[in-house]
Amino acid sequence: MTPTPPFTELVTLVEERSETLRAAAAIASDPAAPVPGCPGWSLRDLVAHLGEVQRFWALVVTEADPSGPPTRERKGSTLPQSDLLEWFGESTQLLSAALRAAGPDVPCWAWWSPEVAPLTAGAVARHQVQEAAVHAYDALEALGKAEPVPAAVAVDGVAEFLSTCLGSLGAWPHRPARVQFQAIEGPSWTVDLSPAGATPDPAASGEPVTRIHATASDLVLLLYRRIPLDAVRIDGDREVATQLREWSPID
Repeated sequence: MTPTPPFTELVTLVEERSETLRAAAAIASDPAAPVPGCPGWSLRDLVAHLGEVQRFWALVVTEADPSGPPTRERKGSTLPQSDLLEWFGESTQLLSAALRAAGPDVPCWAWWSPEVAPLTAGAVARHQVQEAAVHAYDALEALGKAEPVPAAVAVDGVAEFLSTCLGSLGAWPHRPARVQFQAIEGPSWTVDLSPAGATPDPAASGEPVTRIHATASDLVLLLYRRIPLDAVRIDGDREVATQLREWSPID
């Protein structure tokens, strides 16, 4: 697996990708424009969603309580209360400030299990980079100006998805398989899929039954179901790639 970027870099990437989304929404001629990557959502819905997500995780990190998520009373309303883009900018500021104040090792609740990723502010920051990056792509796509996810974000995004997102899904419901993801930029990742679940970077040797080749950006976008399988090169058992795509979570 590739090394995770330093914590301070992760927080900066959350800010940068969030600003990309905000800037795209600011120039949109129609806030009600549909978002192809999020069926049924408008651009306005997308901005509101990520703002709510960032306010929620800011509170989670601030509470520093790994035993459970914030109570409903503590959470309060996370819905936009003012100009949407101004409110969204404040949401990002709340999250980045909470992360910087906490530091990477402060414990906190998260929806994943500690077996697949730490229950820490550092792990939250890492996942929030991908949340902001994929939704920034969504916003640009809604404008007809889709751009690749930056390589520095996407490379860690593949590793984070395989370990945290797939690792949290439980048992693989199909026959066991080994899949390799090969980025054109150089890094590669291998994951075993079995009744034990998804195991990234498996210790046991063996050839993958399926190899998926693409840029790191396209690998991330494929995993989050933003682009179709036909957009990448697949060698070996294509059915496994189809099963993996359908099994993967989407947001």
